[in-house]
Amino acid sequence: MNLADLNKVALAMVTPGKGILAADESSGTIKKRFDAIKVESTEENRRDYREMLFRSTEAMSKYVSGVILYDETIWQNAKDGTPLVKLIEQSGAIPGIKVDEGTQALPQCPGELVTVGLDKLAERLKKYYERGARFAKWRAVIDIGSGIPSMTAISVNAHALARYAALCQAAQIVPIVEPEVLMDGDHDIDRCYDVTQRVLNKTFQELRVQRVELEGMVLKPNMAISGKKCAKQASVDEVAEKTVRLLKACVPAAVPGIAFLSGGQSDEEATAHLDAMNRIGGLPWKLTFSYGRALQAAPQKAWSGKAENVAAGQRAFTHRAKMNALASKGEWETGLEKKVA
Repeated sequence: MNLADLNKVALAMVTPGKGILAADESSGTIKKRFDAIKVESTEENRRDYREMLFRSTEAMSKYVSGVILYDETIWQNAKDGTPLVKLIEQSGAIPGIKVDEGTQALPQCPGELVTVGLDKLAERLKKYYERGARFAKWRAVIDIGSGIPSMTAISVNAHALARYAALCQAAQIVPIVEPEVLMDGDHDIDRCYDVTQRVLNKTFQELRVQRVELEGMVLKPNMAISGKKCAKQASVDEVAEKTVRLLKACVPAAVPGIAFLSGGQSDEEATAHLDAMNRIGGLPWKLTFSYGRALQAAPQKAWSGKAENVAAGQRAFTHRAKMNALASKGEWETGLEKKVA
């Protein structure tokens, strides 16, 4: 393992003014997104859609530092035969790969899940590296509900995240460590804060046990935020203040950067929260975005599976990428949302 090279890639992933496009939806997830825009989820349509994003020259070169790919996508070629990973590299962004294989029910823990995919991960990482991937992603899912999360669910998922991260670094691949506390419930922001604090503390404890080099990783956490069904939704400033306080309490300064997931927030909410955090300033790590739906909902709708709408889809993608890029520097304003190119 060459830590200097891993650190260089990790720093590039959190370059100020750029963020990571999460284009790693599973086949099931992208089918739901395509169903919403009345597009059949065929391999060709999925390829065409992602090619549209990767050929968005302004967005990719100015505002995107890296792209997380799904296994199908990393092996696909564009219509003209160019590997999609090459399109990403040519834009100046870094190709990455989602390597977890989804979740399974956690034994003895009703309503809780564990992420799987560690078997043969070392062999898969070698092939992904050869294909051009320089970072990877593994998502752990922690739900908040009556009596959950259990310490079992937190421990098992933190252990798997750390094992994955160690395997990545051994393969000269930067791990994105993603412990996601879901925002689906009726819990308030303080409950989210408490659970996320437990999850992050346990995750970093396991990372130390597995001898993961913190300088060669990127953290992808949820924000401290009210559950979607909570009657009292926290303000933008409260989300920003509590998330920054939480991260300062849990995340070592050695970590180069934190790239938030959007986790079901609306496009503008995800942007506003990131902007407010960066306006607080004085942070030991870079704060940026690693959004999926919050970057892609607008371009998907604009494209709607039609070749004649590719330019419109690219404009919508560029706008959202630019808004979040400004937020990653604390320079976003609501008024800018109306100025779509």
